[in-house]
Amino acid sequence: MSNDFLWVEKYRPHKVEDCILPDSMKETFQAFVDGKEIPNLLLKGSPGVGKTTIAKALCDQLGASFIVINGSDEGRFLDTIRSRVKKFATTVSLTSSANHKVVIIDEADNTTDDVQKSLRAFIEEFHSNCRFIFTCNYPNRIIEAIHSRCTVVNFDYTSVNQQKLQAQFFTRLREILNENEVTFDNKILAGVVMHYYPDWRRTLNEIQRFSATGELSPVALQDISDVTIDQLAGLMKNRKFTEIRKWVVDNSDKSPASLFRKFYDSLSKKMNHASVPELILILAKYQKWAKDVDDQEINTIACLTEIMMSCEFK
Repeated sequence: MSNDFLWVEKYRPHKVEDCILPDSMKETFQAFVDGKEIPNLLLKGSPGVGKTTIAKALCDQLGASFIVINGSDEGRFLDTIRSRVKKFATTVSLTSSANHKVVIIDEADNTTDDVQKSLRAFIEEFHSNCRFIFTCNYPNRIIEAIHSRCTVVNFDYTSVNQQKLQAQFFTRLREILNENEVTFDNKILAGVVMHYYPDWRRTLNEIQRFSATGELSPVALQDISDVTIDQLAGLMKNRKFTEIRKWVVDNSDKSPASLFRKFYDSLSKKMNHASVPELILILAKYQKWAKDVDDQEINTIACLTEIMMSCEFK
């Protein structure tokens, strides 16, 4: 499947100014470009928010030679990591106009401690001609030695930026759909953007998926809104733990942020008024944990179990 077919690759920005990021974050990356220097970076945040995109954009804009190593694919192969990085870092680039080469370790949180310790040593060994950019969803899986050797940038988009960033991505998607001669309803498009925020990759994949016929299908919004919370509430009221686990698995493709919001909007109407404050406190706790937990499925099941045990349904 070619990159021209995949919209997430075809429309990936190659300049910092074209990336959809909070202004303060964009200013930081633009300063690196203006100064013609990239520090070692650790980019942390949830999937699809633009960590890999900004890493590649920095390299493209500076004209730096770079390689991308996916931690999910190669994290267990220590010898492969060592040979690839060492070979790249020690060879001379004839085309690069930048001061340094760049090694991008994508999904670095999926690599083992042994791999990370080797990479820590490489950061120091090749500091004169090579920079490292690590991306991760779960920073707690990255050893402290790498944290301390990198400039850490947190892709945690706050609610202050939410409306502005959603509007920017909505505009970008309109341009993409028009370029591909896809007809669409603004309400459907806006609904998809709001649902998957801030996962830009997932949003664009879903938009392409539901535009295959040349029209953005209303099913795109139905697929999102039709999460069977009513069924879940019945299972929780009757304490059907096995069925609750299955419900979570069946809806594991939904973003944690959207699920917690739906739990609040729907479950609060289906339980006794006195239990609503307890529901809010439980949801707030597990929503916060969702940013750093190793297993989202376990976190969601734990949240629903606590709600089931602590709250009374009508």
